[in-house]
Amino acid sequence: MDIRGRTRVNAFSERELRALGITVETWSAGIEVGSSPGHICCENGAVVGYCFGDRDSGEIIVLALLPEYEGEGIGKALLQRVVEDFKAVGFNRLFLGCSADPGVRSHGFYRYLGWVPTGELDDLGDEILELRLDAS
Repeated sequence: MDIRGRTRVNAFSERELRALGITVETWSAGIEVGSSPGHICCENGAVVGYCFGDRDSGEIIVLALLPEYEGEGIGKALLQRVVEDFKAVGFNRLFLGCSADPGVRSHGFYRYLGWVPTGELDDLGDEILELRLDAS
């Protein structure tokens, strides 16, 4: 979870995450029981990025990467692996919350990868983007 607080944009402090009900304990439990499937990227034994989704809804909950690893394709690869995992278990639509500000790096990142705005905002004011998965 430390990475989430060290991302360049949209970083959350441990206190902010705790207020949202996200703690090391709740996160670990979700991973352990399989309700939050995802992938982690490590370099030299240290976590440099991760991506997790919600098994029940198809929401991509988080994609976080240390700033010094941006632009290397790691975030894209992590996200693609999670998308493929969800597709393999029958999802045909995934969604996520993303800043509506074009100046924020993630705004262009997700759109470049085919995610499209739904016209809705989440409770935090982020724009909801969706990815339709074909049946092939």
